[in-house]
Amino acid sequence: MNDTQTEPQKRKKRYDQNFKRSAVEHWLGSGKSAEQVAGELGISGQTLKTWKQQLAVPVPASQRPTMEQLLEENRRLRRENGSLIRQREILKKTLGILSTPSDNGSAG
Repeated sequence: MNDTQTEPQKRKKRYDQNFKRSAVEHWLGSGKSAEQVAGELGISGQTLKTWKQQLAVPVPASQRPTMEQLLEENRRLRRENGSLIRQREILKKTLGILSTPSDNGSAG
């Protein structure tokens, strides 16, 4: 008598090229994340990203940023980076001040 139980093999779902292309185009045109669209379609976000690479679907022209938008984002990110650098330096100085023992004689 054989007591070993064989688990049924999971069959990989197969999707045709039209479905893959439609899914990727829907994702790119929707403005939603890959995970959101994938959830709607019952697939994983990684699957959707893989299909995009395989199909080499171009980003719609309406989704491509203009040069002016890219320059503005670059300026914004540079300002934000400068602010974050200043904050980090302030925190470093504060940590240095708080970690040094005081010389006021109040140590018990």
